Amino acid sequence: MRYGLKIFFFVMGLCIFSYGIAMAIQVKDLGVSPWDVLNIGLHEKFNFTIGTWNIIVGFVLISVTININKKYINIGTFLNAVLVGVLVDIFLFFQLLPSSSGLPFDVFLLFMGIVLMGIGGGMYSAAGIGAGPRDGFMLSISEKTGISISKVRIIMECFVLLIGLLIGGPVFLFTFIYTFIQSPIFQASFHWCSRMLDHMIESFYEKKKAAS
Repeated sequence: MRYGLKIFFFVMGLCIFSYGIAMAIQVKDLGVSPWDVLNIGLHEKFNFTIGTWNIIVGFVLISVTININKKYINIGTFLNAVLVGVLVDIFLFFQLLPSSSGLPFDVFLLFMGIVLMGIGGGMYSAAGIGAGPRDGFMLSISEKTGISISKVRIIMECFVLLIGLLIGGPVFLFTFIYTFIQSPIFQASFHWCSRMLDHMIESFYEKKKAAS
Protein backbone atom coordinates (compact mmCIF):
# COMPACT_ATOMS: atom_id res chain seq x y z
CA MET A 1 0.00 0.00 0.00
CA ARG A 2 2.74 2.42 0.98
CA TYR A 3 4.67 1.85 -2.23
CA GLY A 4 1.48 1.95 -4.27
CA LEU A 5 0.66 5.41 -2.92
CA LYS A 6 4.21 6.62 -3.52
CA ILE A 7 4.11 5.38 -7.11
CA PHE A 8 0.70 7.04 -7.62
CA PHE A 9 1.99 10.39 -6.34
CA PHE A 10 5.16 10.01 -8.42
CA VAL A 11 3.35 9.23 -11.69
CA MET A 12 0.60 11.83 -11.17
CA GLY A 13 3.21 14.43 -10.29
CA LEU A 14 5.16 13.68 -13.46
CA CYS A 15 1.98 13.93 -15.55
CA ILE A 16 1.04 17.31 -14.04
CA PHE A 17 4.62 18.57 -14.33
CA SER A 18 4.86 17.48 -17.99
CA TYR A 19 1.50 19.03 -18.84
CA GLY A 20 2.71 22.31 -17.35
CA ILE A 21 5.84 22.20 -19.50
CA ALA A 22 3.75 21.50 -22.61
CA MET A 23 1.39 24.40 -21.79
CA ALA A 24 4.33 26.77 -21.44
CA ILE A 25 5.86 25.54 -24.71
CA GLN A 26 2.51 26.16 -26.40
CA VAL A 27 3.03 29.89 -25.77
CA LYS A 28 6.85 29.81 -25.89
CA ASP A 29 7.12 33.27 -27.50
CA LEU A 30 6.35 34.75 -24.08
CA GLY A 31 9.34 32.92 -22.59
CA VAL A 32 9.98 29.43 -21.22
CA SER A 33 12.17 28.08 -18.44
CA PRO A 34 15.96 28.03 -19.05
CA TRP A 35 16.01 24.24 -19.52
CA ASP A 36 13.17 24.44 -22.04
CA VAL A 37 14.99 27.25 -23.86
CA LEU A 38 17.80 24.73 -24.31
CA ASN A 39 15.51 21.86 -25.35
CA ILE A 40 13.58 24.01 -27.84
CA GLY A 41 16.82 25.47 -29.22
CA LEU A 42 18.22 21.95 -29.74
CA HIS A 43 14.94 20.89 -31.36
CA GLU A 44 14.97 23.78 -33.82
CA LYS A 45 18.67 23.41 -34.67
CA PHE A 46 19.12 19.63 -34.79
CA ASN A 47 15.56 18.31 -35.18
CA PHE A 48 14.33 15.50 -32.92
CA THR A 49 11.34 16.33 -30.73
CA ILE A 50 11.47 18.60 -27.69
CA GLY A 51 10.69 15.60 -25.50
CA THR A 52 13.52 13.60 -27.06
CA TRP A 53 15.98 16.38 -26.27
CA ASN A 54 14.61 16.50 -22.73
CA ILE A 55 15.48 12.79 -22.42
CA ILE A 56 18.93 13.20 -24.01
CA VAL A 57 19.84 16.15 -21.77
CA GLY A 58 18.49 14.24 -18.77
CA PHE A 59 20.70 11.23 -19.47
CA VAL A 60 23.75 13.47 -19.98
CA LEU A 61 23.11 15.00 -16.54
CA ILE A 62 22.60 11.54 -15.02
CA SER A 63 25.91 10.35 -16.51
CA VAL A 64 27.78 13.30 -15.02
CA THR A 65 26.04 12.93 -11.65
CA ILE A 66 26.94 9.23 -11.43
CA ASN A 67 30.62 10.19 -11.71
CA ILE A 68 30.25 12.82 -8.99
CA ASN A 69 27.92 11.23 -6.46
CA LYS A 70 25.88 8.09 -7.18
CA LYS A 71 23.64 8.51 -4.15
CA TYR A 72 21.44 11.01 -6.01
CA ILE A 73 20.68 8.53 -8.80
CA ASN A 74 18.15 5.69 -8.61
CA ILE A 75 15.37 4.14 -10.68
CA GLY A 76 13.12 7.15 -10.16
CA THR A 77 15.73 9.44 -11.74
CA PHE A 78 15.74 7.40 -14.96
CA LEU A 79 11.93 7.16 -14.97
CA ASN A 80 11.73 10.92 -14.53
CA ALA A 81 14.07 11.58 -17.46
CA VAL A 82 12.17 9.26 -19.81
CA LEU A 83 8.55 9.85 -18.77
CA VAL A 84 8.71 13.66 -18.78
CA GLY A 85 10.12 13.66 -22.31
CA VAL A 86 7.57 11.14 -23.58
CA LEU A 87 4.62 12.88 -21.91
CA VAL A 88 5.59 16.34 -23.19
CA ASP A 89 5.77 14.97 -26.74
CA ILE A 90 2.39 13.24 -26.36
CA PHE A 91 0.68 16.40 -25.07
CA LEU A 92 2.19 18.49 -27.88
CA PHE A 93 1.74 15.96 -30.72
CA PHE A 94 -1.90 15.19 -29.97
CA GLN A 95 -2.60 18.85 -29.13
CA LEU A 96 -4.07 17.98 -25.73
CA LEU A 97 -3.69 21.61 -24.69
CA PRO A 98 -5.81 24.79 -24.63
CA SER A 99 -5.47 26.72 -27.90
CA SER A 100 -3.78 30.10 -28.04
CA SER A 101 -6.32 32.90 -28.55
CA GLY A 102 -4.62 36.24 -27.95
CA LEU A 103 -2.06 37.76 -25.61
CA PRO A 104 -4.13 37.93 -22.36
CA PHE A 105 -5.13 34.27 -22.61
CA ASP A 106 -1.58 33.29 -23.60
CA VAL A 107 -0.23 34.97 -20.47
CA PHE A 108 -2.85 33.08 -18.44
CA LEU A 109 -1.78 29.79 -20.09
CA LEU A 110 1.85 30.49 -19.29
CA PHE A 111 1.10 31.22 -15.64
CA MET A 112 -1.01 28.06 -15.45
CA GLY A 113 1.86 26.10 -16.97
CA ILE A 114 4.28 27.46 -14.37
CA VAL A 115 1.82 26.69 -11.55
CA LEU A 116 1.32 23.13 -12.79
CA MET A 117 5.07 22.61 -13.05
CA GLY A 118 5.45 23.73 -9.44
CA ILE A 119 2.58 21.54 -8.20
CA GLY A 120 3.69 18.49 -10.20
CA GLY A 121 7.34 18.90 -9.24
CA GLY A 122 6.46 19.07 -5.56
CA MET A 123 4.15 16.08 -5.89
CA TYR A 124 6.61 13.69 -7.54
CA SER A 125 9.43 14.85 -5.24
CA ALA A 126 7.27 14.16 -2.17
CA ALA A 127 6.93 10.53 -3.29
CA GLY A 128 10.62 10.05 -2.53
CA ILE A 129 11.17 7.68 -5.44
CA GLY A 130 14.00 9.69 -6.94
CA ALA A 131 15.27 13.17 -7.69
CA GLY A 132 14.96 14.39 -11.27
CA PRO A 133 18.11 14.48 -13.43
CA ARG A 134 18.49 18.24 -12.95
CA ASP A 135 17.88 18.10 -9.21
CA GLY A 136 20.31 15.23 -8.72
CA PHE A 137 22.95 17.00 -10.77
CA MET A 138 22.59 20.26 -8.83
CA LEU A 139 22.63 18.46 -5.46
CA SER A 140 25.78 16.54 -6.39
CA ILE A 141 27.55 19.70 -7.61
CA SER A 142 26.53 21.54 -4.42
CA GLU A 143 27.85 18.74 -2.21
CA LYS A 144 31.09 18.45 -4.21
CA THR A 145 31.89 22.17 -4.27
CA GLY A 146 30.34 23.33 -0.99
CA ILE A 147 28.36 26.00 -2.86
CA SER A 148 24.74 26.38 -1.72
CA ILE A 149 22.05 24.63 -3.76
CA SER A 150 20.35 27.94 -4.60
CA LYS A 151 23.61 29.40 -5.97
CA VAL A 152 24.33 26.24 -7.96
CA ARG A 153 20.80 26.41 -9.39
CA ILE A 154 21.22 30.05 -10.43
CA ILE A 155 24.65 29.41 -12.00
CA MET A 156 23.47 26.31 -13.87
CA GLU A 157 20.28 27.91 -15.15
CA CYS A 158 22.19 30.99 -16.35
CA PHE A 159 24.69 28.72 -18.15
CA VAL A 160 21.91 26.62 -19.70
CA LEU A 161 20.01 29.77 -20.68
CA LEU A 162 23.10 31.18 -22.41
CA ILE A 163 23.62 27.99 -24.43
CA GLY A 164 19.93 27.85 -25.33
CA LEU A 165 19.99 31.50 -26.41
CA LEU A 166 23.09 30.99 -28.57
CA ILE A 167 21.49 28.11 -30.48
CA GLY A 168 18.24 29.98 -31.04
CA GLY A 169 16.00 29.04 -28.12
CA PRO A 170 13.10 31.41 -27.26
CA VAL A 171 13.94 33.90 -24.52
CA PHE A 172 11.56 36.60 -23.36
CA LEU A 173 10.38 38.35 -20.19
CA PHE A 174 8.86 35.32 -18.44
CA THR A 175 12.06 33.30 -18.84
CA PHE A 176 13.63 35.44 -16.14
CA ILE A 177 10.83 35.12 -13.58
CA TYR A 178 10.19 31.38 -13.78
CA THR A 179 12.21 30.51 -10.69
CA PHE A 180 10.59 33.23 -8.58
CA ILE A 181 7.08 31.94 -9.37
CA GLN A 182 7.70 28.21 -9.61
CA SER A 183 9.97 27.68 -6.59
CA PRO A 184 7.48 28.82 -3.88
CA ILE A 185 4.71 26.76 -5.52
CA PHE A 186 7.02 23.74 -5.65
CA GLN A 187 7.86 24.16 -1.97
CA ALA A 188 4.20 24.48 -0.91
CA SER A 189 3.21 21.49 -3.05
CA PHE A 190 6.08 19.39 -1.70
CA HIS A 191 5.16 20.04 1.94
CA TRP A 192 1.42 19.53 1.37
CA CYS A 193 1.88 16.31 -0.61
CA SER A 194 4.40 14.98 1.92
CA ARG A 195 1.92 15.52 4.76
CA MET A 196 -0.94 14.05 2.74
CA LEU A 197 1.09 10.99 1.78
CA ASP A 198 2.21 10.39 5.36
CA HIS A 199 -1.37 10.80 6.60
CA MET A 200 -2.77 8.36 4.03
CA ILE A 201 -0.13 5.74 4.81
CA GLU A 202 -0.60 6.18 8.57
CA SER A 203 -4.40 5.93 8.26
CA PHE A 204 -4.11 2.74 6.20
CA TYR A 205 -1.91 1.00 8.76
CA GLU A 206 -4.10 2.16 11.67
CA LYS A 207 -7.18 0.68 9.98
CA LYS A 208 -5.28 -2.48 9.18
CA LYS A 209 -4.14 -2.78 12.77
CA ALA A 210 -7.64 -2.16 14.13
CA ALA A 211 -9.09 -4.82 11.83
CA SER A 212 -6.59 -7.48 12.90
